[in-house]
Amino acid sequence: MGLFQKITNPREIRQKLGLNQEEFWQKIGVTQSGGSRYEAGRDMPKPVTELLRLVHLEGVDLSTVRKEDIQIIEFLRGKHPDLYAKLRDAVDAPDQDTSPASF
Repeated sequence: MGLFQKITNPREIRQKLGLNQEEFWQKIGVTQSGGSRYEAGRDMPKPVTELLRLVHLEGVDLSTVRKEDIQIIEFLRGKHPDLYAKLRDAVDAPDQDTSPASF
């Protein structure tokens, strides 16, 4: 799913995850009543859609994300794309040697 791609059925995602509305929506900072409106068909703002994607589809724990982590990622992508690609590939294939010497 691409950045800001429309999520058509958040209720289906919630039910597949086995969460009630409060548990599901609280993880992204939306009230249960607000989430209920989105599940009933109200359009979600783009930031809510992106948070839903990150947390519930990509499995990102927002409490662990820090600004400096994002800055490091942006730096690697821009200044050291080869190293960034190697690190990304290593994360995707955890069987590979990921010791610092292998990079």
